[in-house]
Amino acid sequence: MAMLDSTVVNLAIESIRVDFSSDLSVAQWVATAYLCALAVSLPAAAWLGARFGYGRVWNYSLGLFVVASILCAVAPDILTLIGARVLQGLAGGLMVPAGQAVIGSEVEKKHLGRIFGWLGLAVALGPTIGPAIGGALLESTSWRWLFWINVPIGIAALIAARKLVPSGSRDFARKVDKIGLSLLGIGLPLLLFGATEMGLGELTPLTVIATGIGSVLVMSFGVTAFLVSSPLIDLHLLGRRIFSISTFITGLTGASMYGGLLLLPLYLQLVANQSPMETGLWLLIMGFGSALTLPIAGVLIDRYGAGIVALTGSLILLVGTVPFLVAKLYSPLILGVILALRGIGVALAQMPAMTAAYTSVKKEEMGDATTLVNIMQRIGGAFGAVGVVVILQQASDGEMHSTYIDAFTFLLVLSVVAFFAAALMHYQIQSHIGRKVQNEL
Repeated sequence: MAMLDSTVVNLAIESIRVDFSSDLSVAQWVATAYLCALAVSLPAAAWLGARFGYGRVWNYSLGLFVVASILCAVAPDILTLIGARVLQGLAGGLMVPAGQAVIGSEVEKKHLGRIFGWLGLAVALGPTIGPAIGGALLESTSWRWLFWINVPIGIAALIAARKLVPSGSRDFARKVDKIGLSLLGIGLPLLLFGATEMGLGELTPLTVIATGIGSVLVMSFGVTAFLVSSPLIDLHLLGRRIFSISTFITGLTGASMYGGLLLLPLYLQLVANQSPMETGLWLLIMGFGSALTLPIAGVLIDRYGAGIVALTGSLILLVGTVPFLVAKLYSPLILGVILALRGIGVALAQMPAMTAAYTSVKKEEMGDATTLVNIMQRIGGAFGAVGVVVILQQASDGEMHSTYIDAFTFLLVLSVVAFFAAALMHYQIQSHIGRKVQNEL
């Protein structure tokens, strides 16, 4: 539901604007407010989960998400709708990492790959089939049904969760890091807001200032977290090689994925002369490449290890990027194969890295781990989008194709760095296994 609402609602912005007789600049906040609110609550997920139990946080945030969906569906005006979207975003920012923490703390580590593979399938299907579902609802009913559809799904999940989702343990001794919450709670939304607006082509002084201030605040949190006795998020986890490298790969693949999702539609329409409908179909192929690969990737991780799977995935992602540098890919067959490869590569590189991060920490550290990985993934996505936009801003009519080559080169560099990072992660995992076996002997 969180993934659907972060993608599908974008389709309804124009319908919402017309329905409420609003300006586009105001209606756009229906999408932007959700993403910013999500970034506000995300930093608090680890502390809330440790203090009240990850299962309880997941249940209450899911309940809030359902209530907010109802408020969105019945909103009488644009400002009420934006306010309800803020509530939705606050709930989504807690729901996703808390849910991952529940899974990570309850499932045996040897089965985490398979479980997160199926979880990844559910998450990946959101942006893959979401636009098709949203388009069908908009054509046949009203934009309000984009929110009503969450209600029966959410209620069914809440009923099932009463028996299936453990509440988790409480730790009332963990104090809130007010300075860290302020720095990250303000900095992360500013950073993601600026990057999101740049991703939409809004390279204005406001977006640049927001991105700059957000970056400074996020980095300041990185300093203060080591100076307080009870930090908002335990950054000492980054001192562990496997966790830090795998989290870094998650950020790199997030940058490659979101940068590609911004660049590819423009390339396909402006350079490859594809229609909007054809472009949507090509992106659907890429999305299904990721979604259908994830359960298979989970089985491979449990059998062969996350390192070798991530290394293979980053290599496939690299291979799926190179052709855009050497030729104008107008052949439908070539386009389909290359885009499917990119989707498969992202899935095989990102999800094993997340699994490796979660298997490298203790049960009581899972909340900090899931929050850190989700933050890094979103910062990586913002970096990828900003990088692509900055490069494309240099384009002129006579040099359009060469500028797109520069943008794909940027994605290629991300893939190359991810490949070497995956190789290092594989080495660290094998070394860790070797030391463990030696100690047991």
